Amino acid sequence: MSLVWRQVRRALCLETSSSRILKMCPSLSLGASWASVNKFDLHTKPRMPPCDFSPERYQSLAYEHALEIHRQHLSPVATAYFQKPLLLHQGHMEWLFDSEGNRYLDFFSGIVTVSVGHCHPGAYHGCSPYTLGLTNIRTFKTKLLTGMGCQSTMCPDVFRGPWGGSHCRDSPVQTIRKCSCSPDCCQAKDQYIEQFKDTLNTSVSSSIAGFFAEPIQGVNGFVQYPKGFLKEAFELVRERGGVCIADEVQTGFGRLGSHFWGFQTHDVLPDIVTMAKGIGNGFPMAAVVTTQEIAKSLAKCLLHFNTFGGNPIACAIGSAVLEVIKEEKTQENSQEVGTYMLQKLAKLRDEFDIVGDVRGKGLLIGVEMVQDKMSCQPLSCEEVNQIHEDCKDMGLLVGRGGIFSQTFRIAPPMCITKPEADFAVEVFRSALIQHMERKAK
Repeated sequence: MSLVWRQVRRALCLETSSSRILKMCPSLSLGASWASVNKFDLHTKPRMPPCDFSPERYQSLAYEHALEIHRQHLSPVATAYFQKPLLLHQGHMEWLFDSEGNRYLDFFSGIVTVSVGHCHPGAYHGCSPYTLGLTNIRTFKTKLLTGMGCQSTMCPDVFRGPWGGSHCRDSPVQTIRKCSCSPDCCQAKDQYIEQFKDTLNTSVSSSIAGFFAEPIQGVNGFVQYPKGFLKEAFELVRERGGVCIADEVQTGFGRLGSHFWGFQTHDVLPDIVTMAKGIGNGFPMAAVVTTQEIAKSLAKCLLHFNTFGGNPIACAIGSAVLEVIKEEKTQENSQEVGTYMLQKLAKLRDEFDIVGDVRGKGLLIGVEMVQDKMSCQPLSCEEVNQIHEDCKDMGLLVGRGGIFSQTFRIAPPMCITKPEADFAVEVFRSALIQHMERKAK
């Protein structure tokens, strides 16, 4: 979240290199199981749920040739998650297939972009699924700089921040930190609001332009604020003449389950809402919604327009995605399956000392890895990389986030089922056991 006022240069570099690779057994058979070079002594390998879709045979560039083209002609900034990048060839709903026919359960949706499923047959009115092909699966991280005139304020993180406890956030799963908050009062919220007031009083001018906030922070690892924080923050901003902007790029379109928009979970009404990603289910489109008063103010500018605004293909696709969300009740599915998976992941947190926090709502879930629960120091990037690789080699794709890339981000297409959630949790548990076995040697 940031206040528009002063230039602050801050870079966030998420390292995603991994230390080694496990081999995979390619298979095109339905319900294929996966094998790695590791042998499990204490557990059995999770069995992948069946899939009734058979991918077409890959007939394009050889894997090494594709990598060589990337090295020679593409920006070196774009870094793939895995040491041996996946050459993904085709997608179907929650499933992805690589060039060798290996099947993966996608639990990151192209950085929370695919809302109702890869190549959903009903979500592309006006645009062929063959034209779009595999929708938005390339995950990479770059350095991010704040814009001109922006001042950041402290992130009100009830797990990693200075204040927070076991009753502070709007989630089926709370942090393991204890607090003495009463049901109608959050002490952490009051502390963070005081810090926010201090930022307003000492670091910005008496009049501000606006305040940006995600209802749940995305790239930072799906961080949730204490209940009531955003509502009071909006009030303070409006007292200084600023407008309040909600960034719903990752939280919108029913992904949180309980509400269609993330800002609704905070009981606020923004002046401007930005949205993208899930609105097009992988098709590149975005939208801005605002009040009539603010929209009219743009007419006072010398020139304001959008070259591709109102593109008919984008509008047709966006409308079709909204129809699918409504007809297939994906918001309700996010609530049911997401809550189910959060509660199962919370059991892993209680079982493993390196799982520091499980948080989120619906199908926007963060699992933060730590050295131990006492210190809550981030688990080393090398160790997180290896757990990430192990998940991939068992057929599960998840994202990463957090300042130290220590948080696994789980945001699958909203069409997933409970058996697939069970598989994902079992894969993650197996990867954690493998990690503990390596540490014990």
